[in-house]
Amino acid sequence: MKKALVCGAGGFIGGHLTHRLREEGYWVRGVDLKLHEFAPSNADEFVQGDLRDQATVRRVLDQSFDEIYQLAADMGGAGYIFTGENDAEVMHNSAIINLNVLHRAQETLSRKIFYSSSACIYPAHNQQDPGKPNCREDSVYPAAPDSDHGWEKLFSERLYLAFHRNHGTQARIARLHNTFGPLGAWAGGRENAPAALCRKVVEAQDQDEIEIWGDGEQTRSFLYIDECLEGMRRLMDSEFTGPVNIGSEEMITINALAEMAISISGKRLVLKHIPGPLGVRGRNSDNHLILEKLGWQPSEPLASGMKKTYAWIAEQVRLEQKSAVSGSFVPC
Repeated sequence: MKKALVCGAGGFIGGHLTHRLREEGYWVRGVDLKLHEFAPSNADEFVQGDLRDQATVRRVLDQSFDEIYQLAADMGGAGYIFTGENDAEVMHNSAIINLNVLHRAQETLSRKIFYSSSACIYPAHNQQDPGKPNCREDSVYPAAPDSDHGWEKLFSERLYLAFHRNHGTQARIARLHNTFGPLGAWAGGRENAPAALCRKVVEAQDQDEIEIWGDGEQTRSFLYIDECLEGMRRLMDSEFTGPVNIGSEEMITINALAEMAISISGKRLVLKHIPGPLGVRGRNSDNHLILEKLGWQPSEPLASGMKKTYAWIAEQVRLEQKSAVSGSFVPC
């Protein structure tokens, strides 16, 4: 039985990954600062601890693992990443986690380690045309990410590649593009665009307005969680180090994404555009390299994933409203 360590197992992708690895017959240890918010972990062992602390890292990496998945990071949606108010914490927390985990993985002779980088590393000047963004893997240099989160991810890529060269660490690096789906943050400021829009539509009444940051013509692509996991597992099983994009090539404007959520709901709603953090003007995955190296690329239509995500968020809103009503009842 293979042994895997999932760092960030209390998060969205980490929780789904833990479940998949268990289904594939792995023995899994999960670690995170927090428990999963929406589902109990099915890891064989779950350690609630801070990977910024070297003692915690030594405790969870007390043996050689066949595979390590390093997903732990200080992360959030545009409202958290692009305001600039959280840059110091984002850079410090994520960098120190990677330094700690990678060094200890090398000490324990663990075989393979996956690092979840981000599409946020790509130069801002290559993403100003919403119709023709350039996110080819080889376009990343000269480096000019649009956020300090992107700079930290780029530094950490270099860190993993250096350990690969100098210590023979079998690193696998993927640049993940806007992964979404059930069991992810849907409120509170750390949610991504699909979750935020689904929540706004669920909570709205017919003829209401829902708010969109900017003019809504900025473009993105969004990857459903199951396809993200498939790409990660295929990369880990390959001999390719990366970095490689794991993302959808189905580009869409934020306005059109909002209209898709509205169509799923069956409601009649109006978009209201307001100022807000935007990030780059256009971003889309380029899948030439993953198709060449792994013989695979994501293919599930965005609408399919949005329907599943909308249904899950609608249920979360219903449960929250039900809890609020029952909690407000005071017996005589």
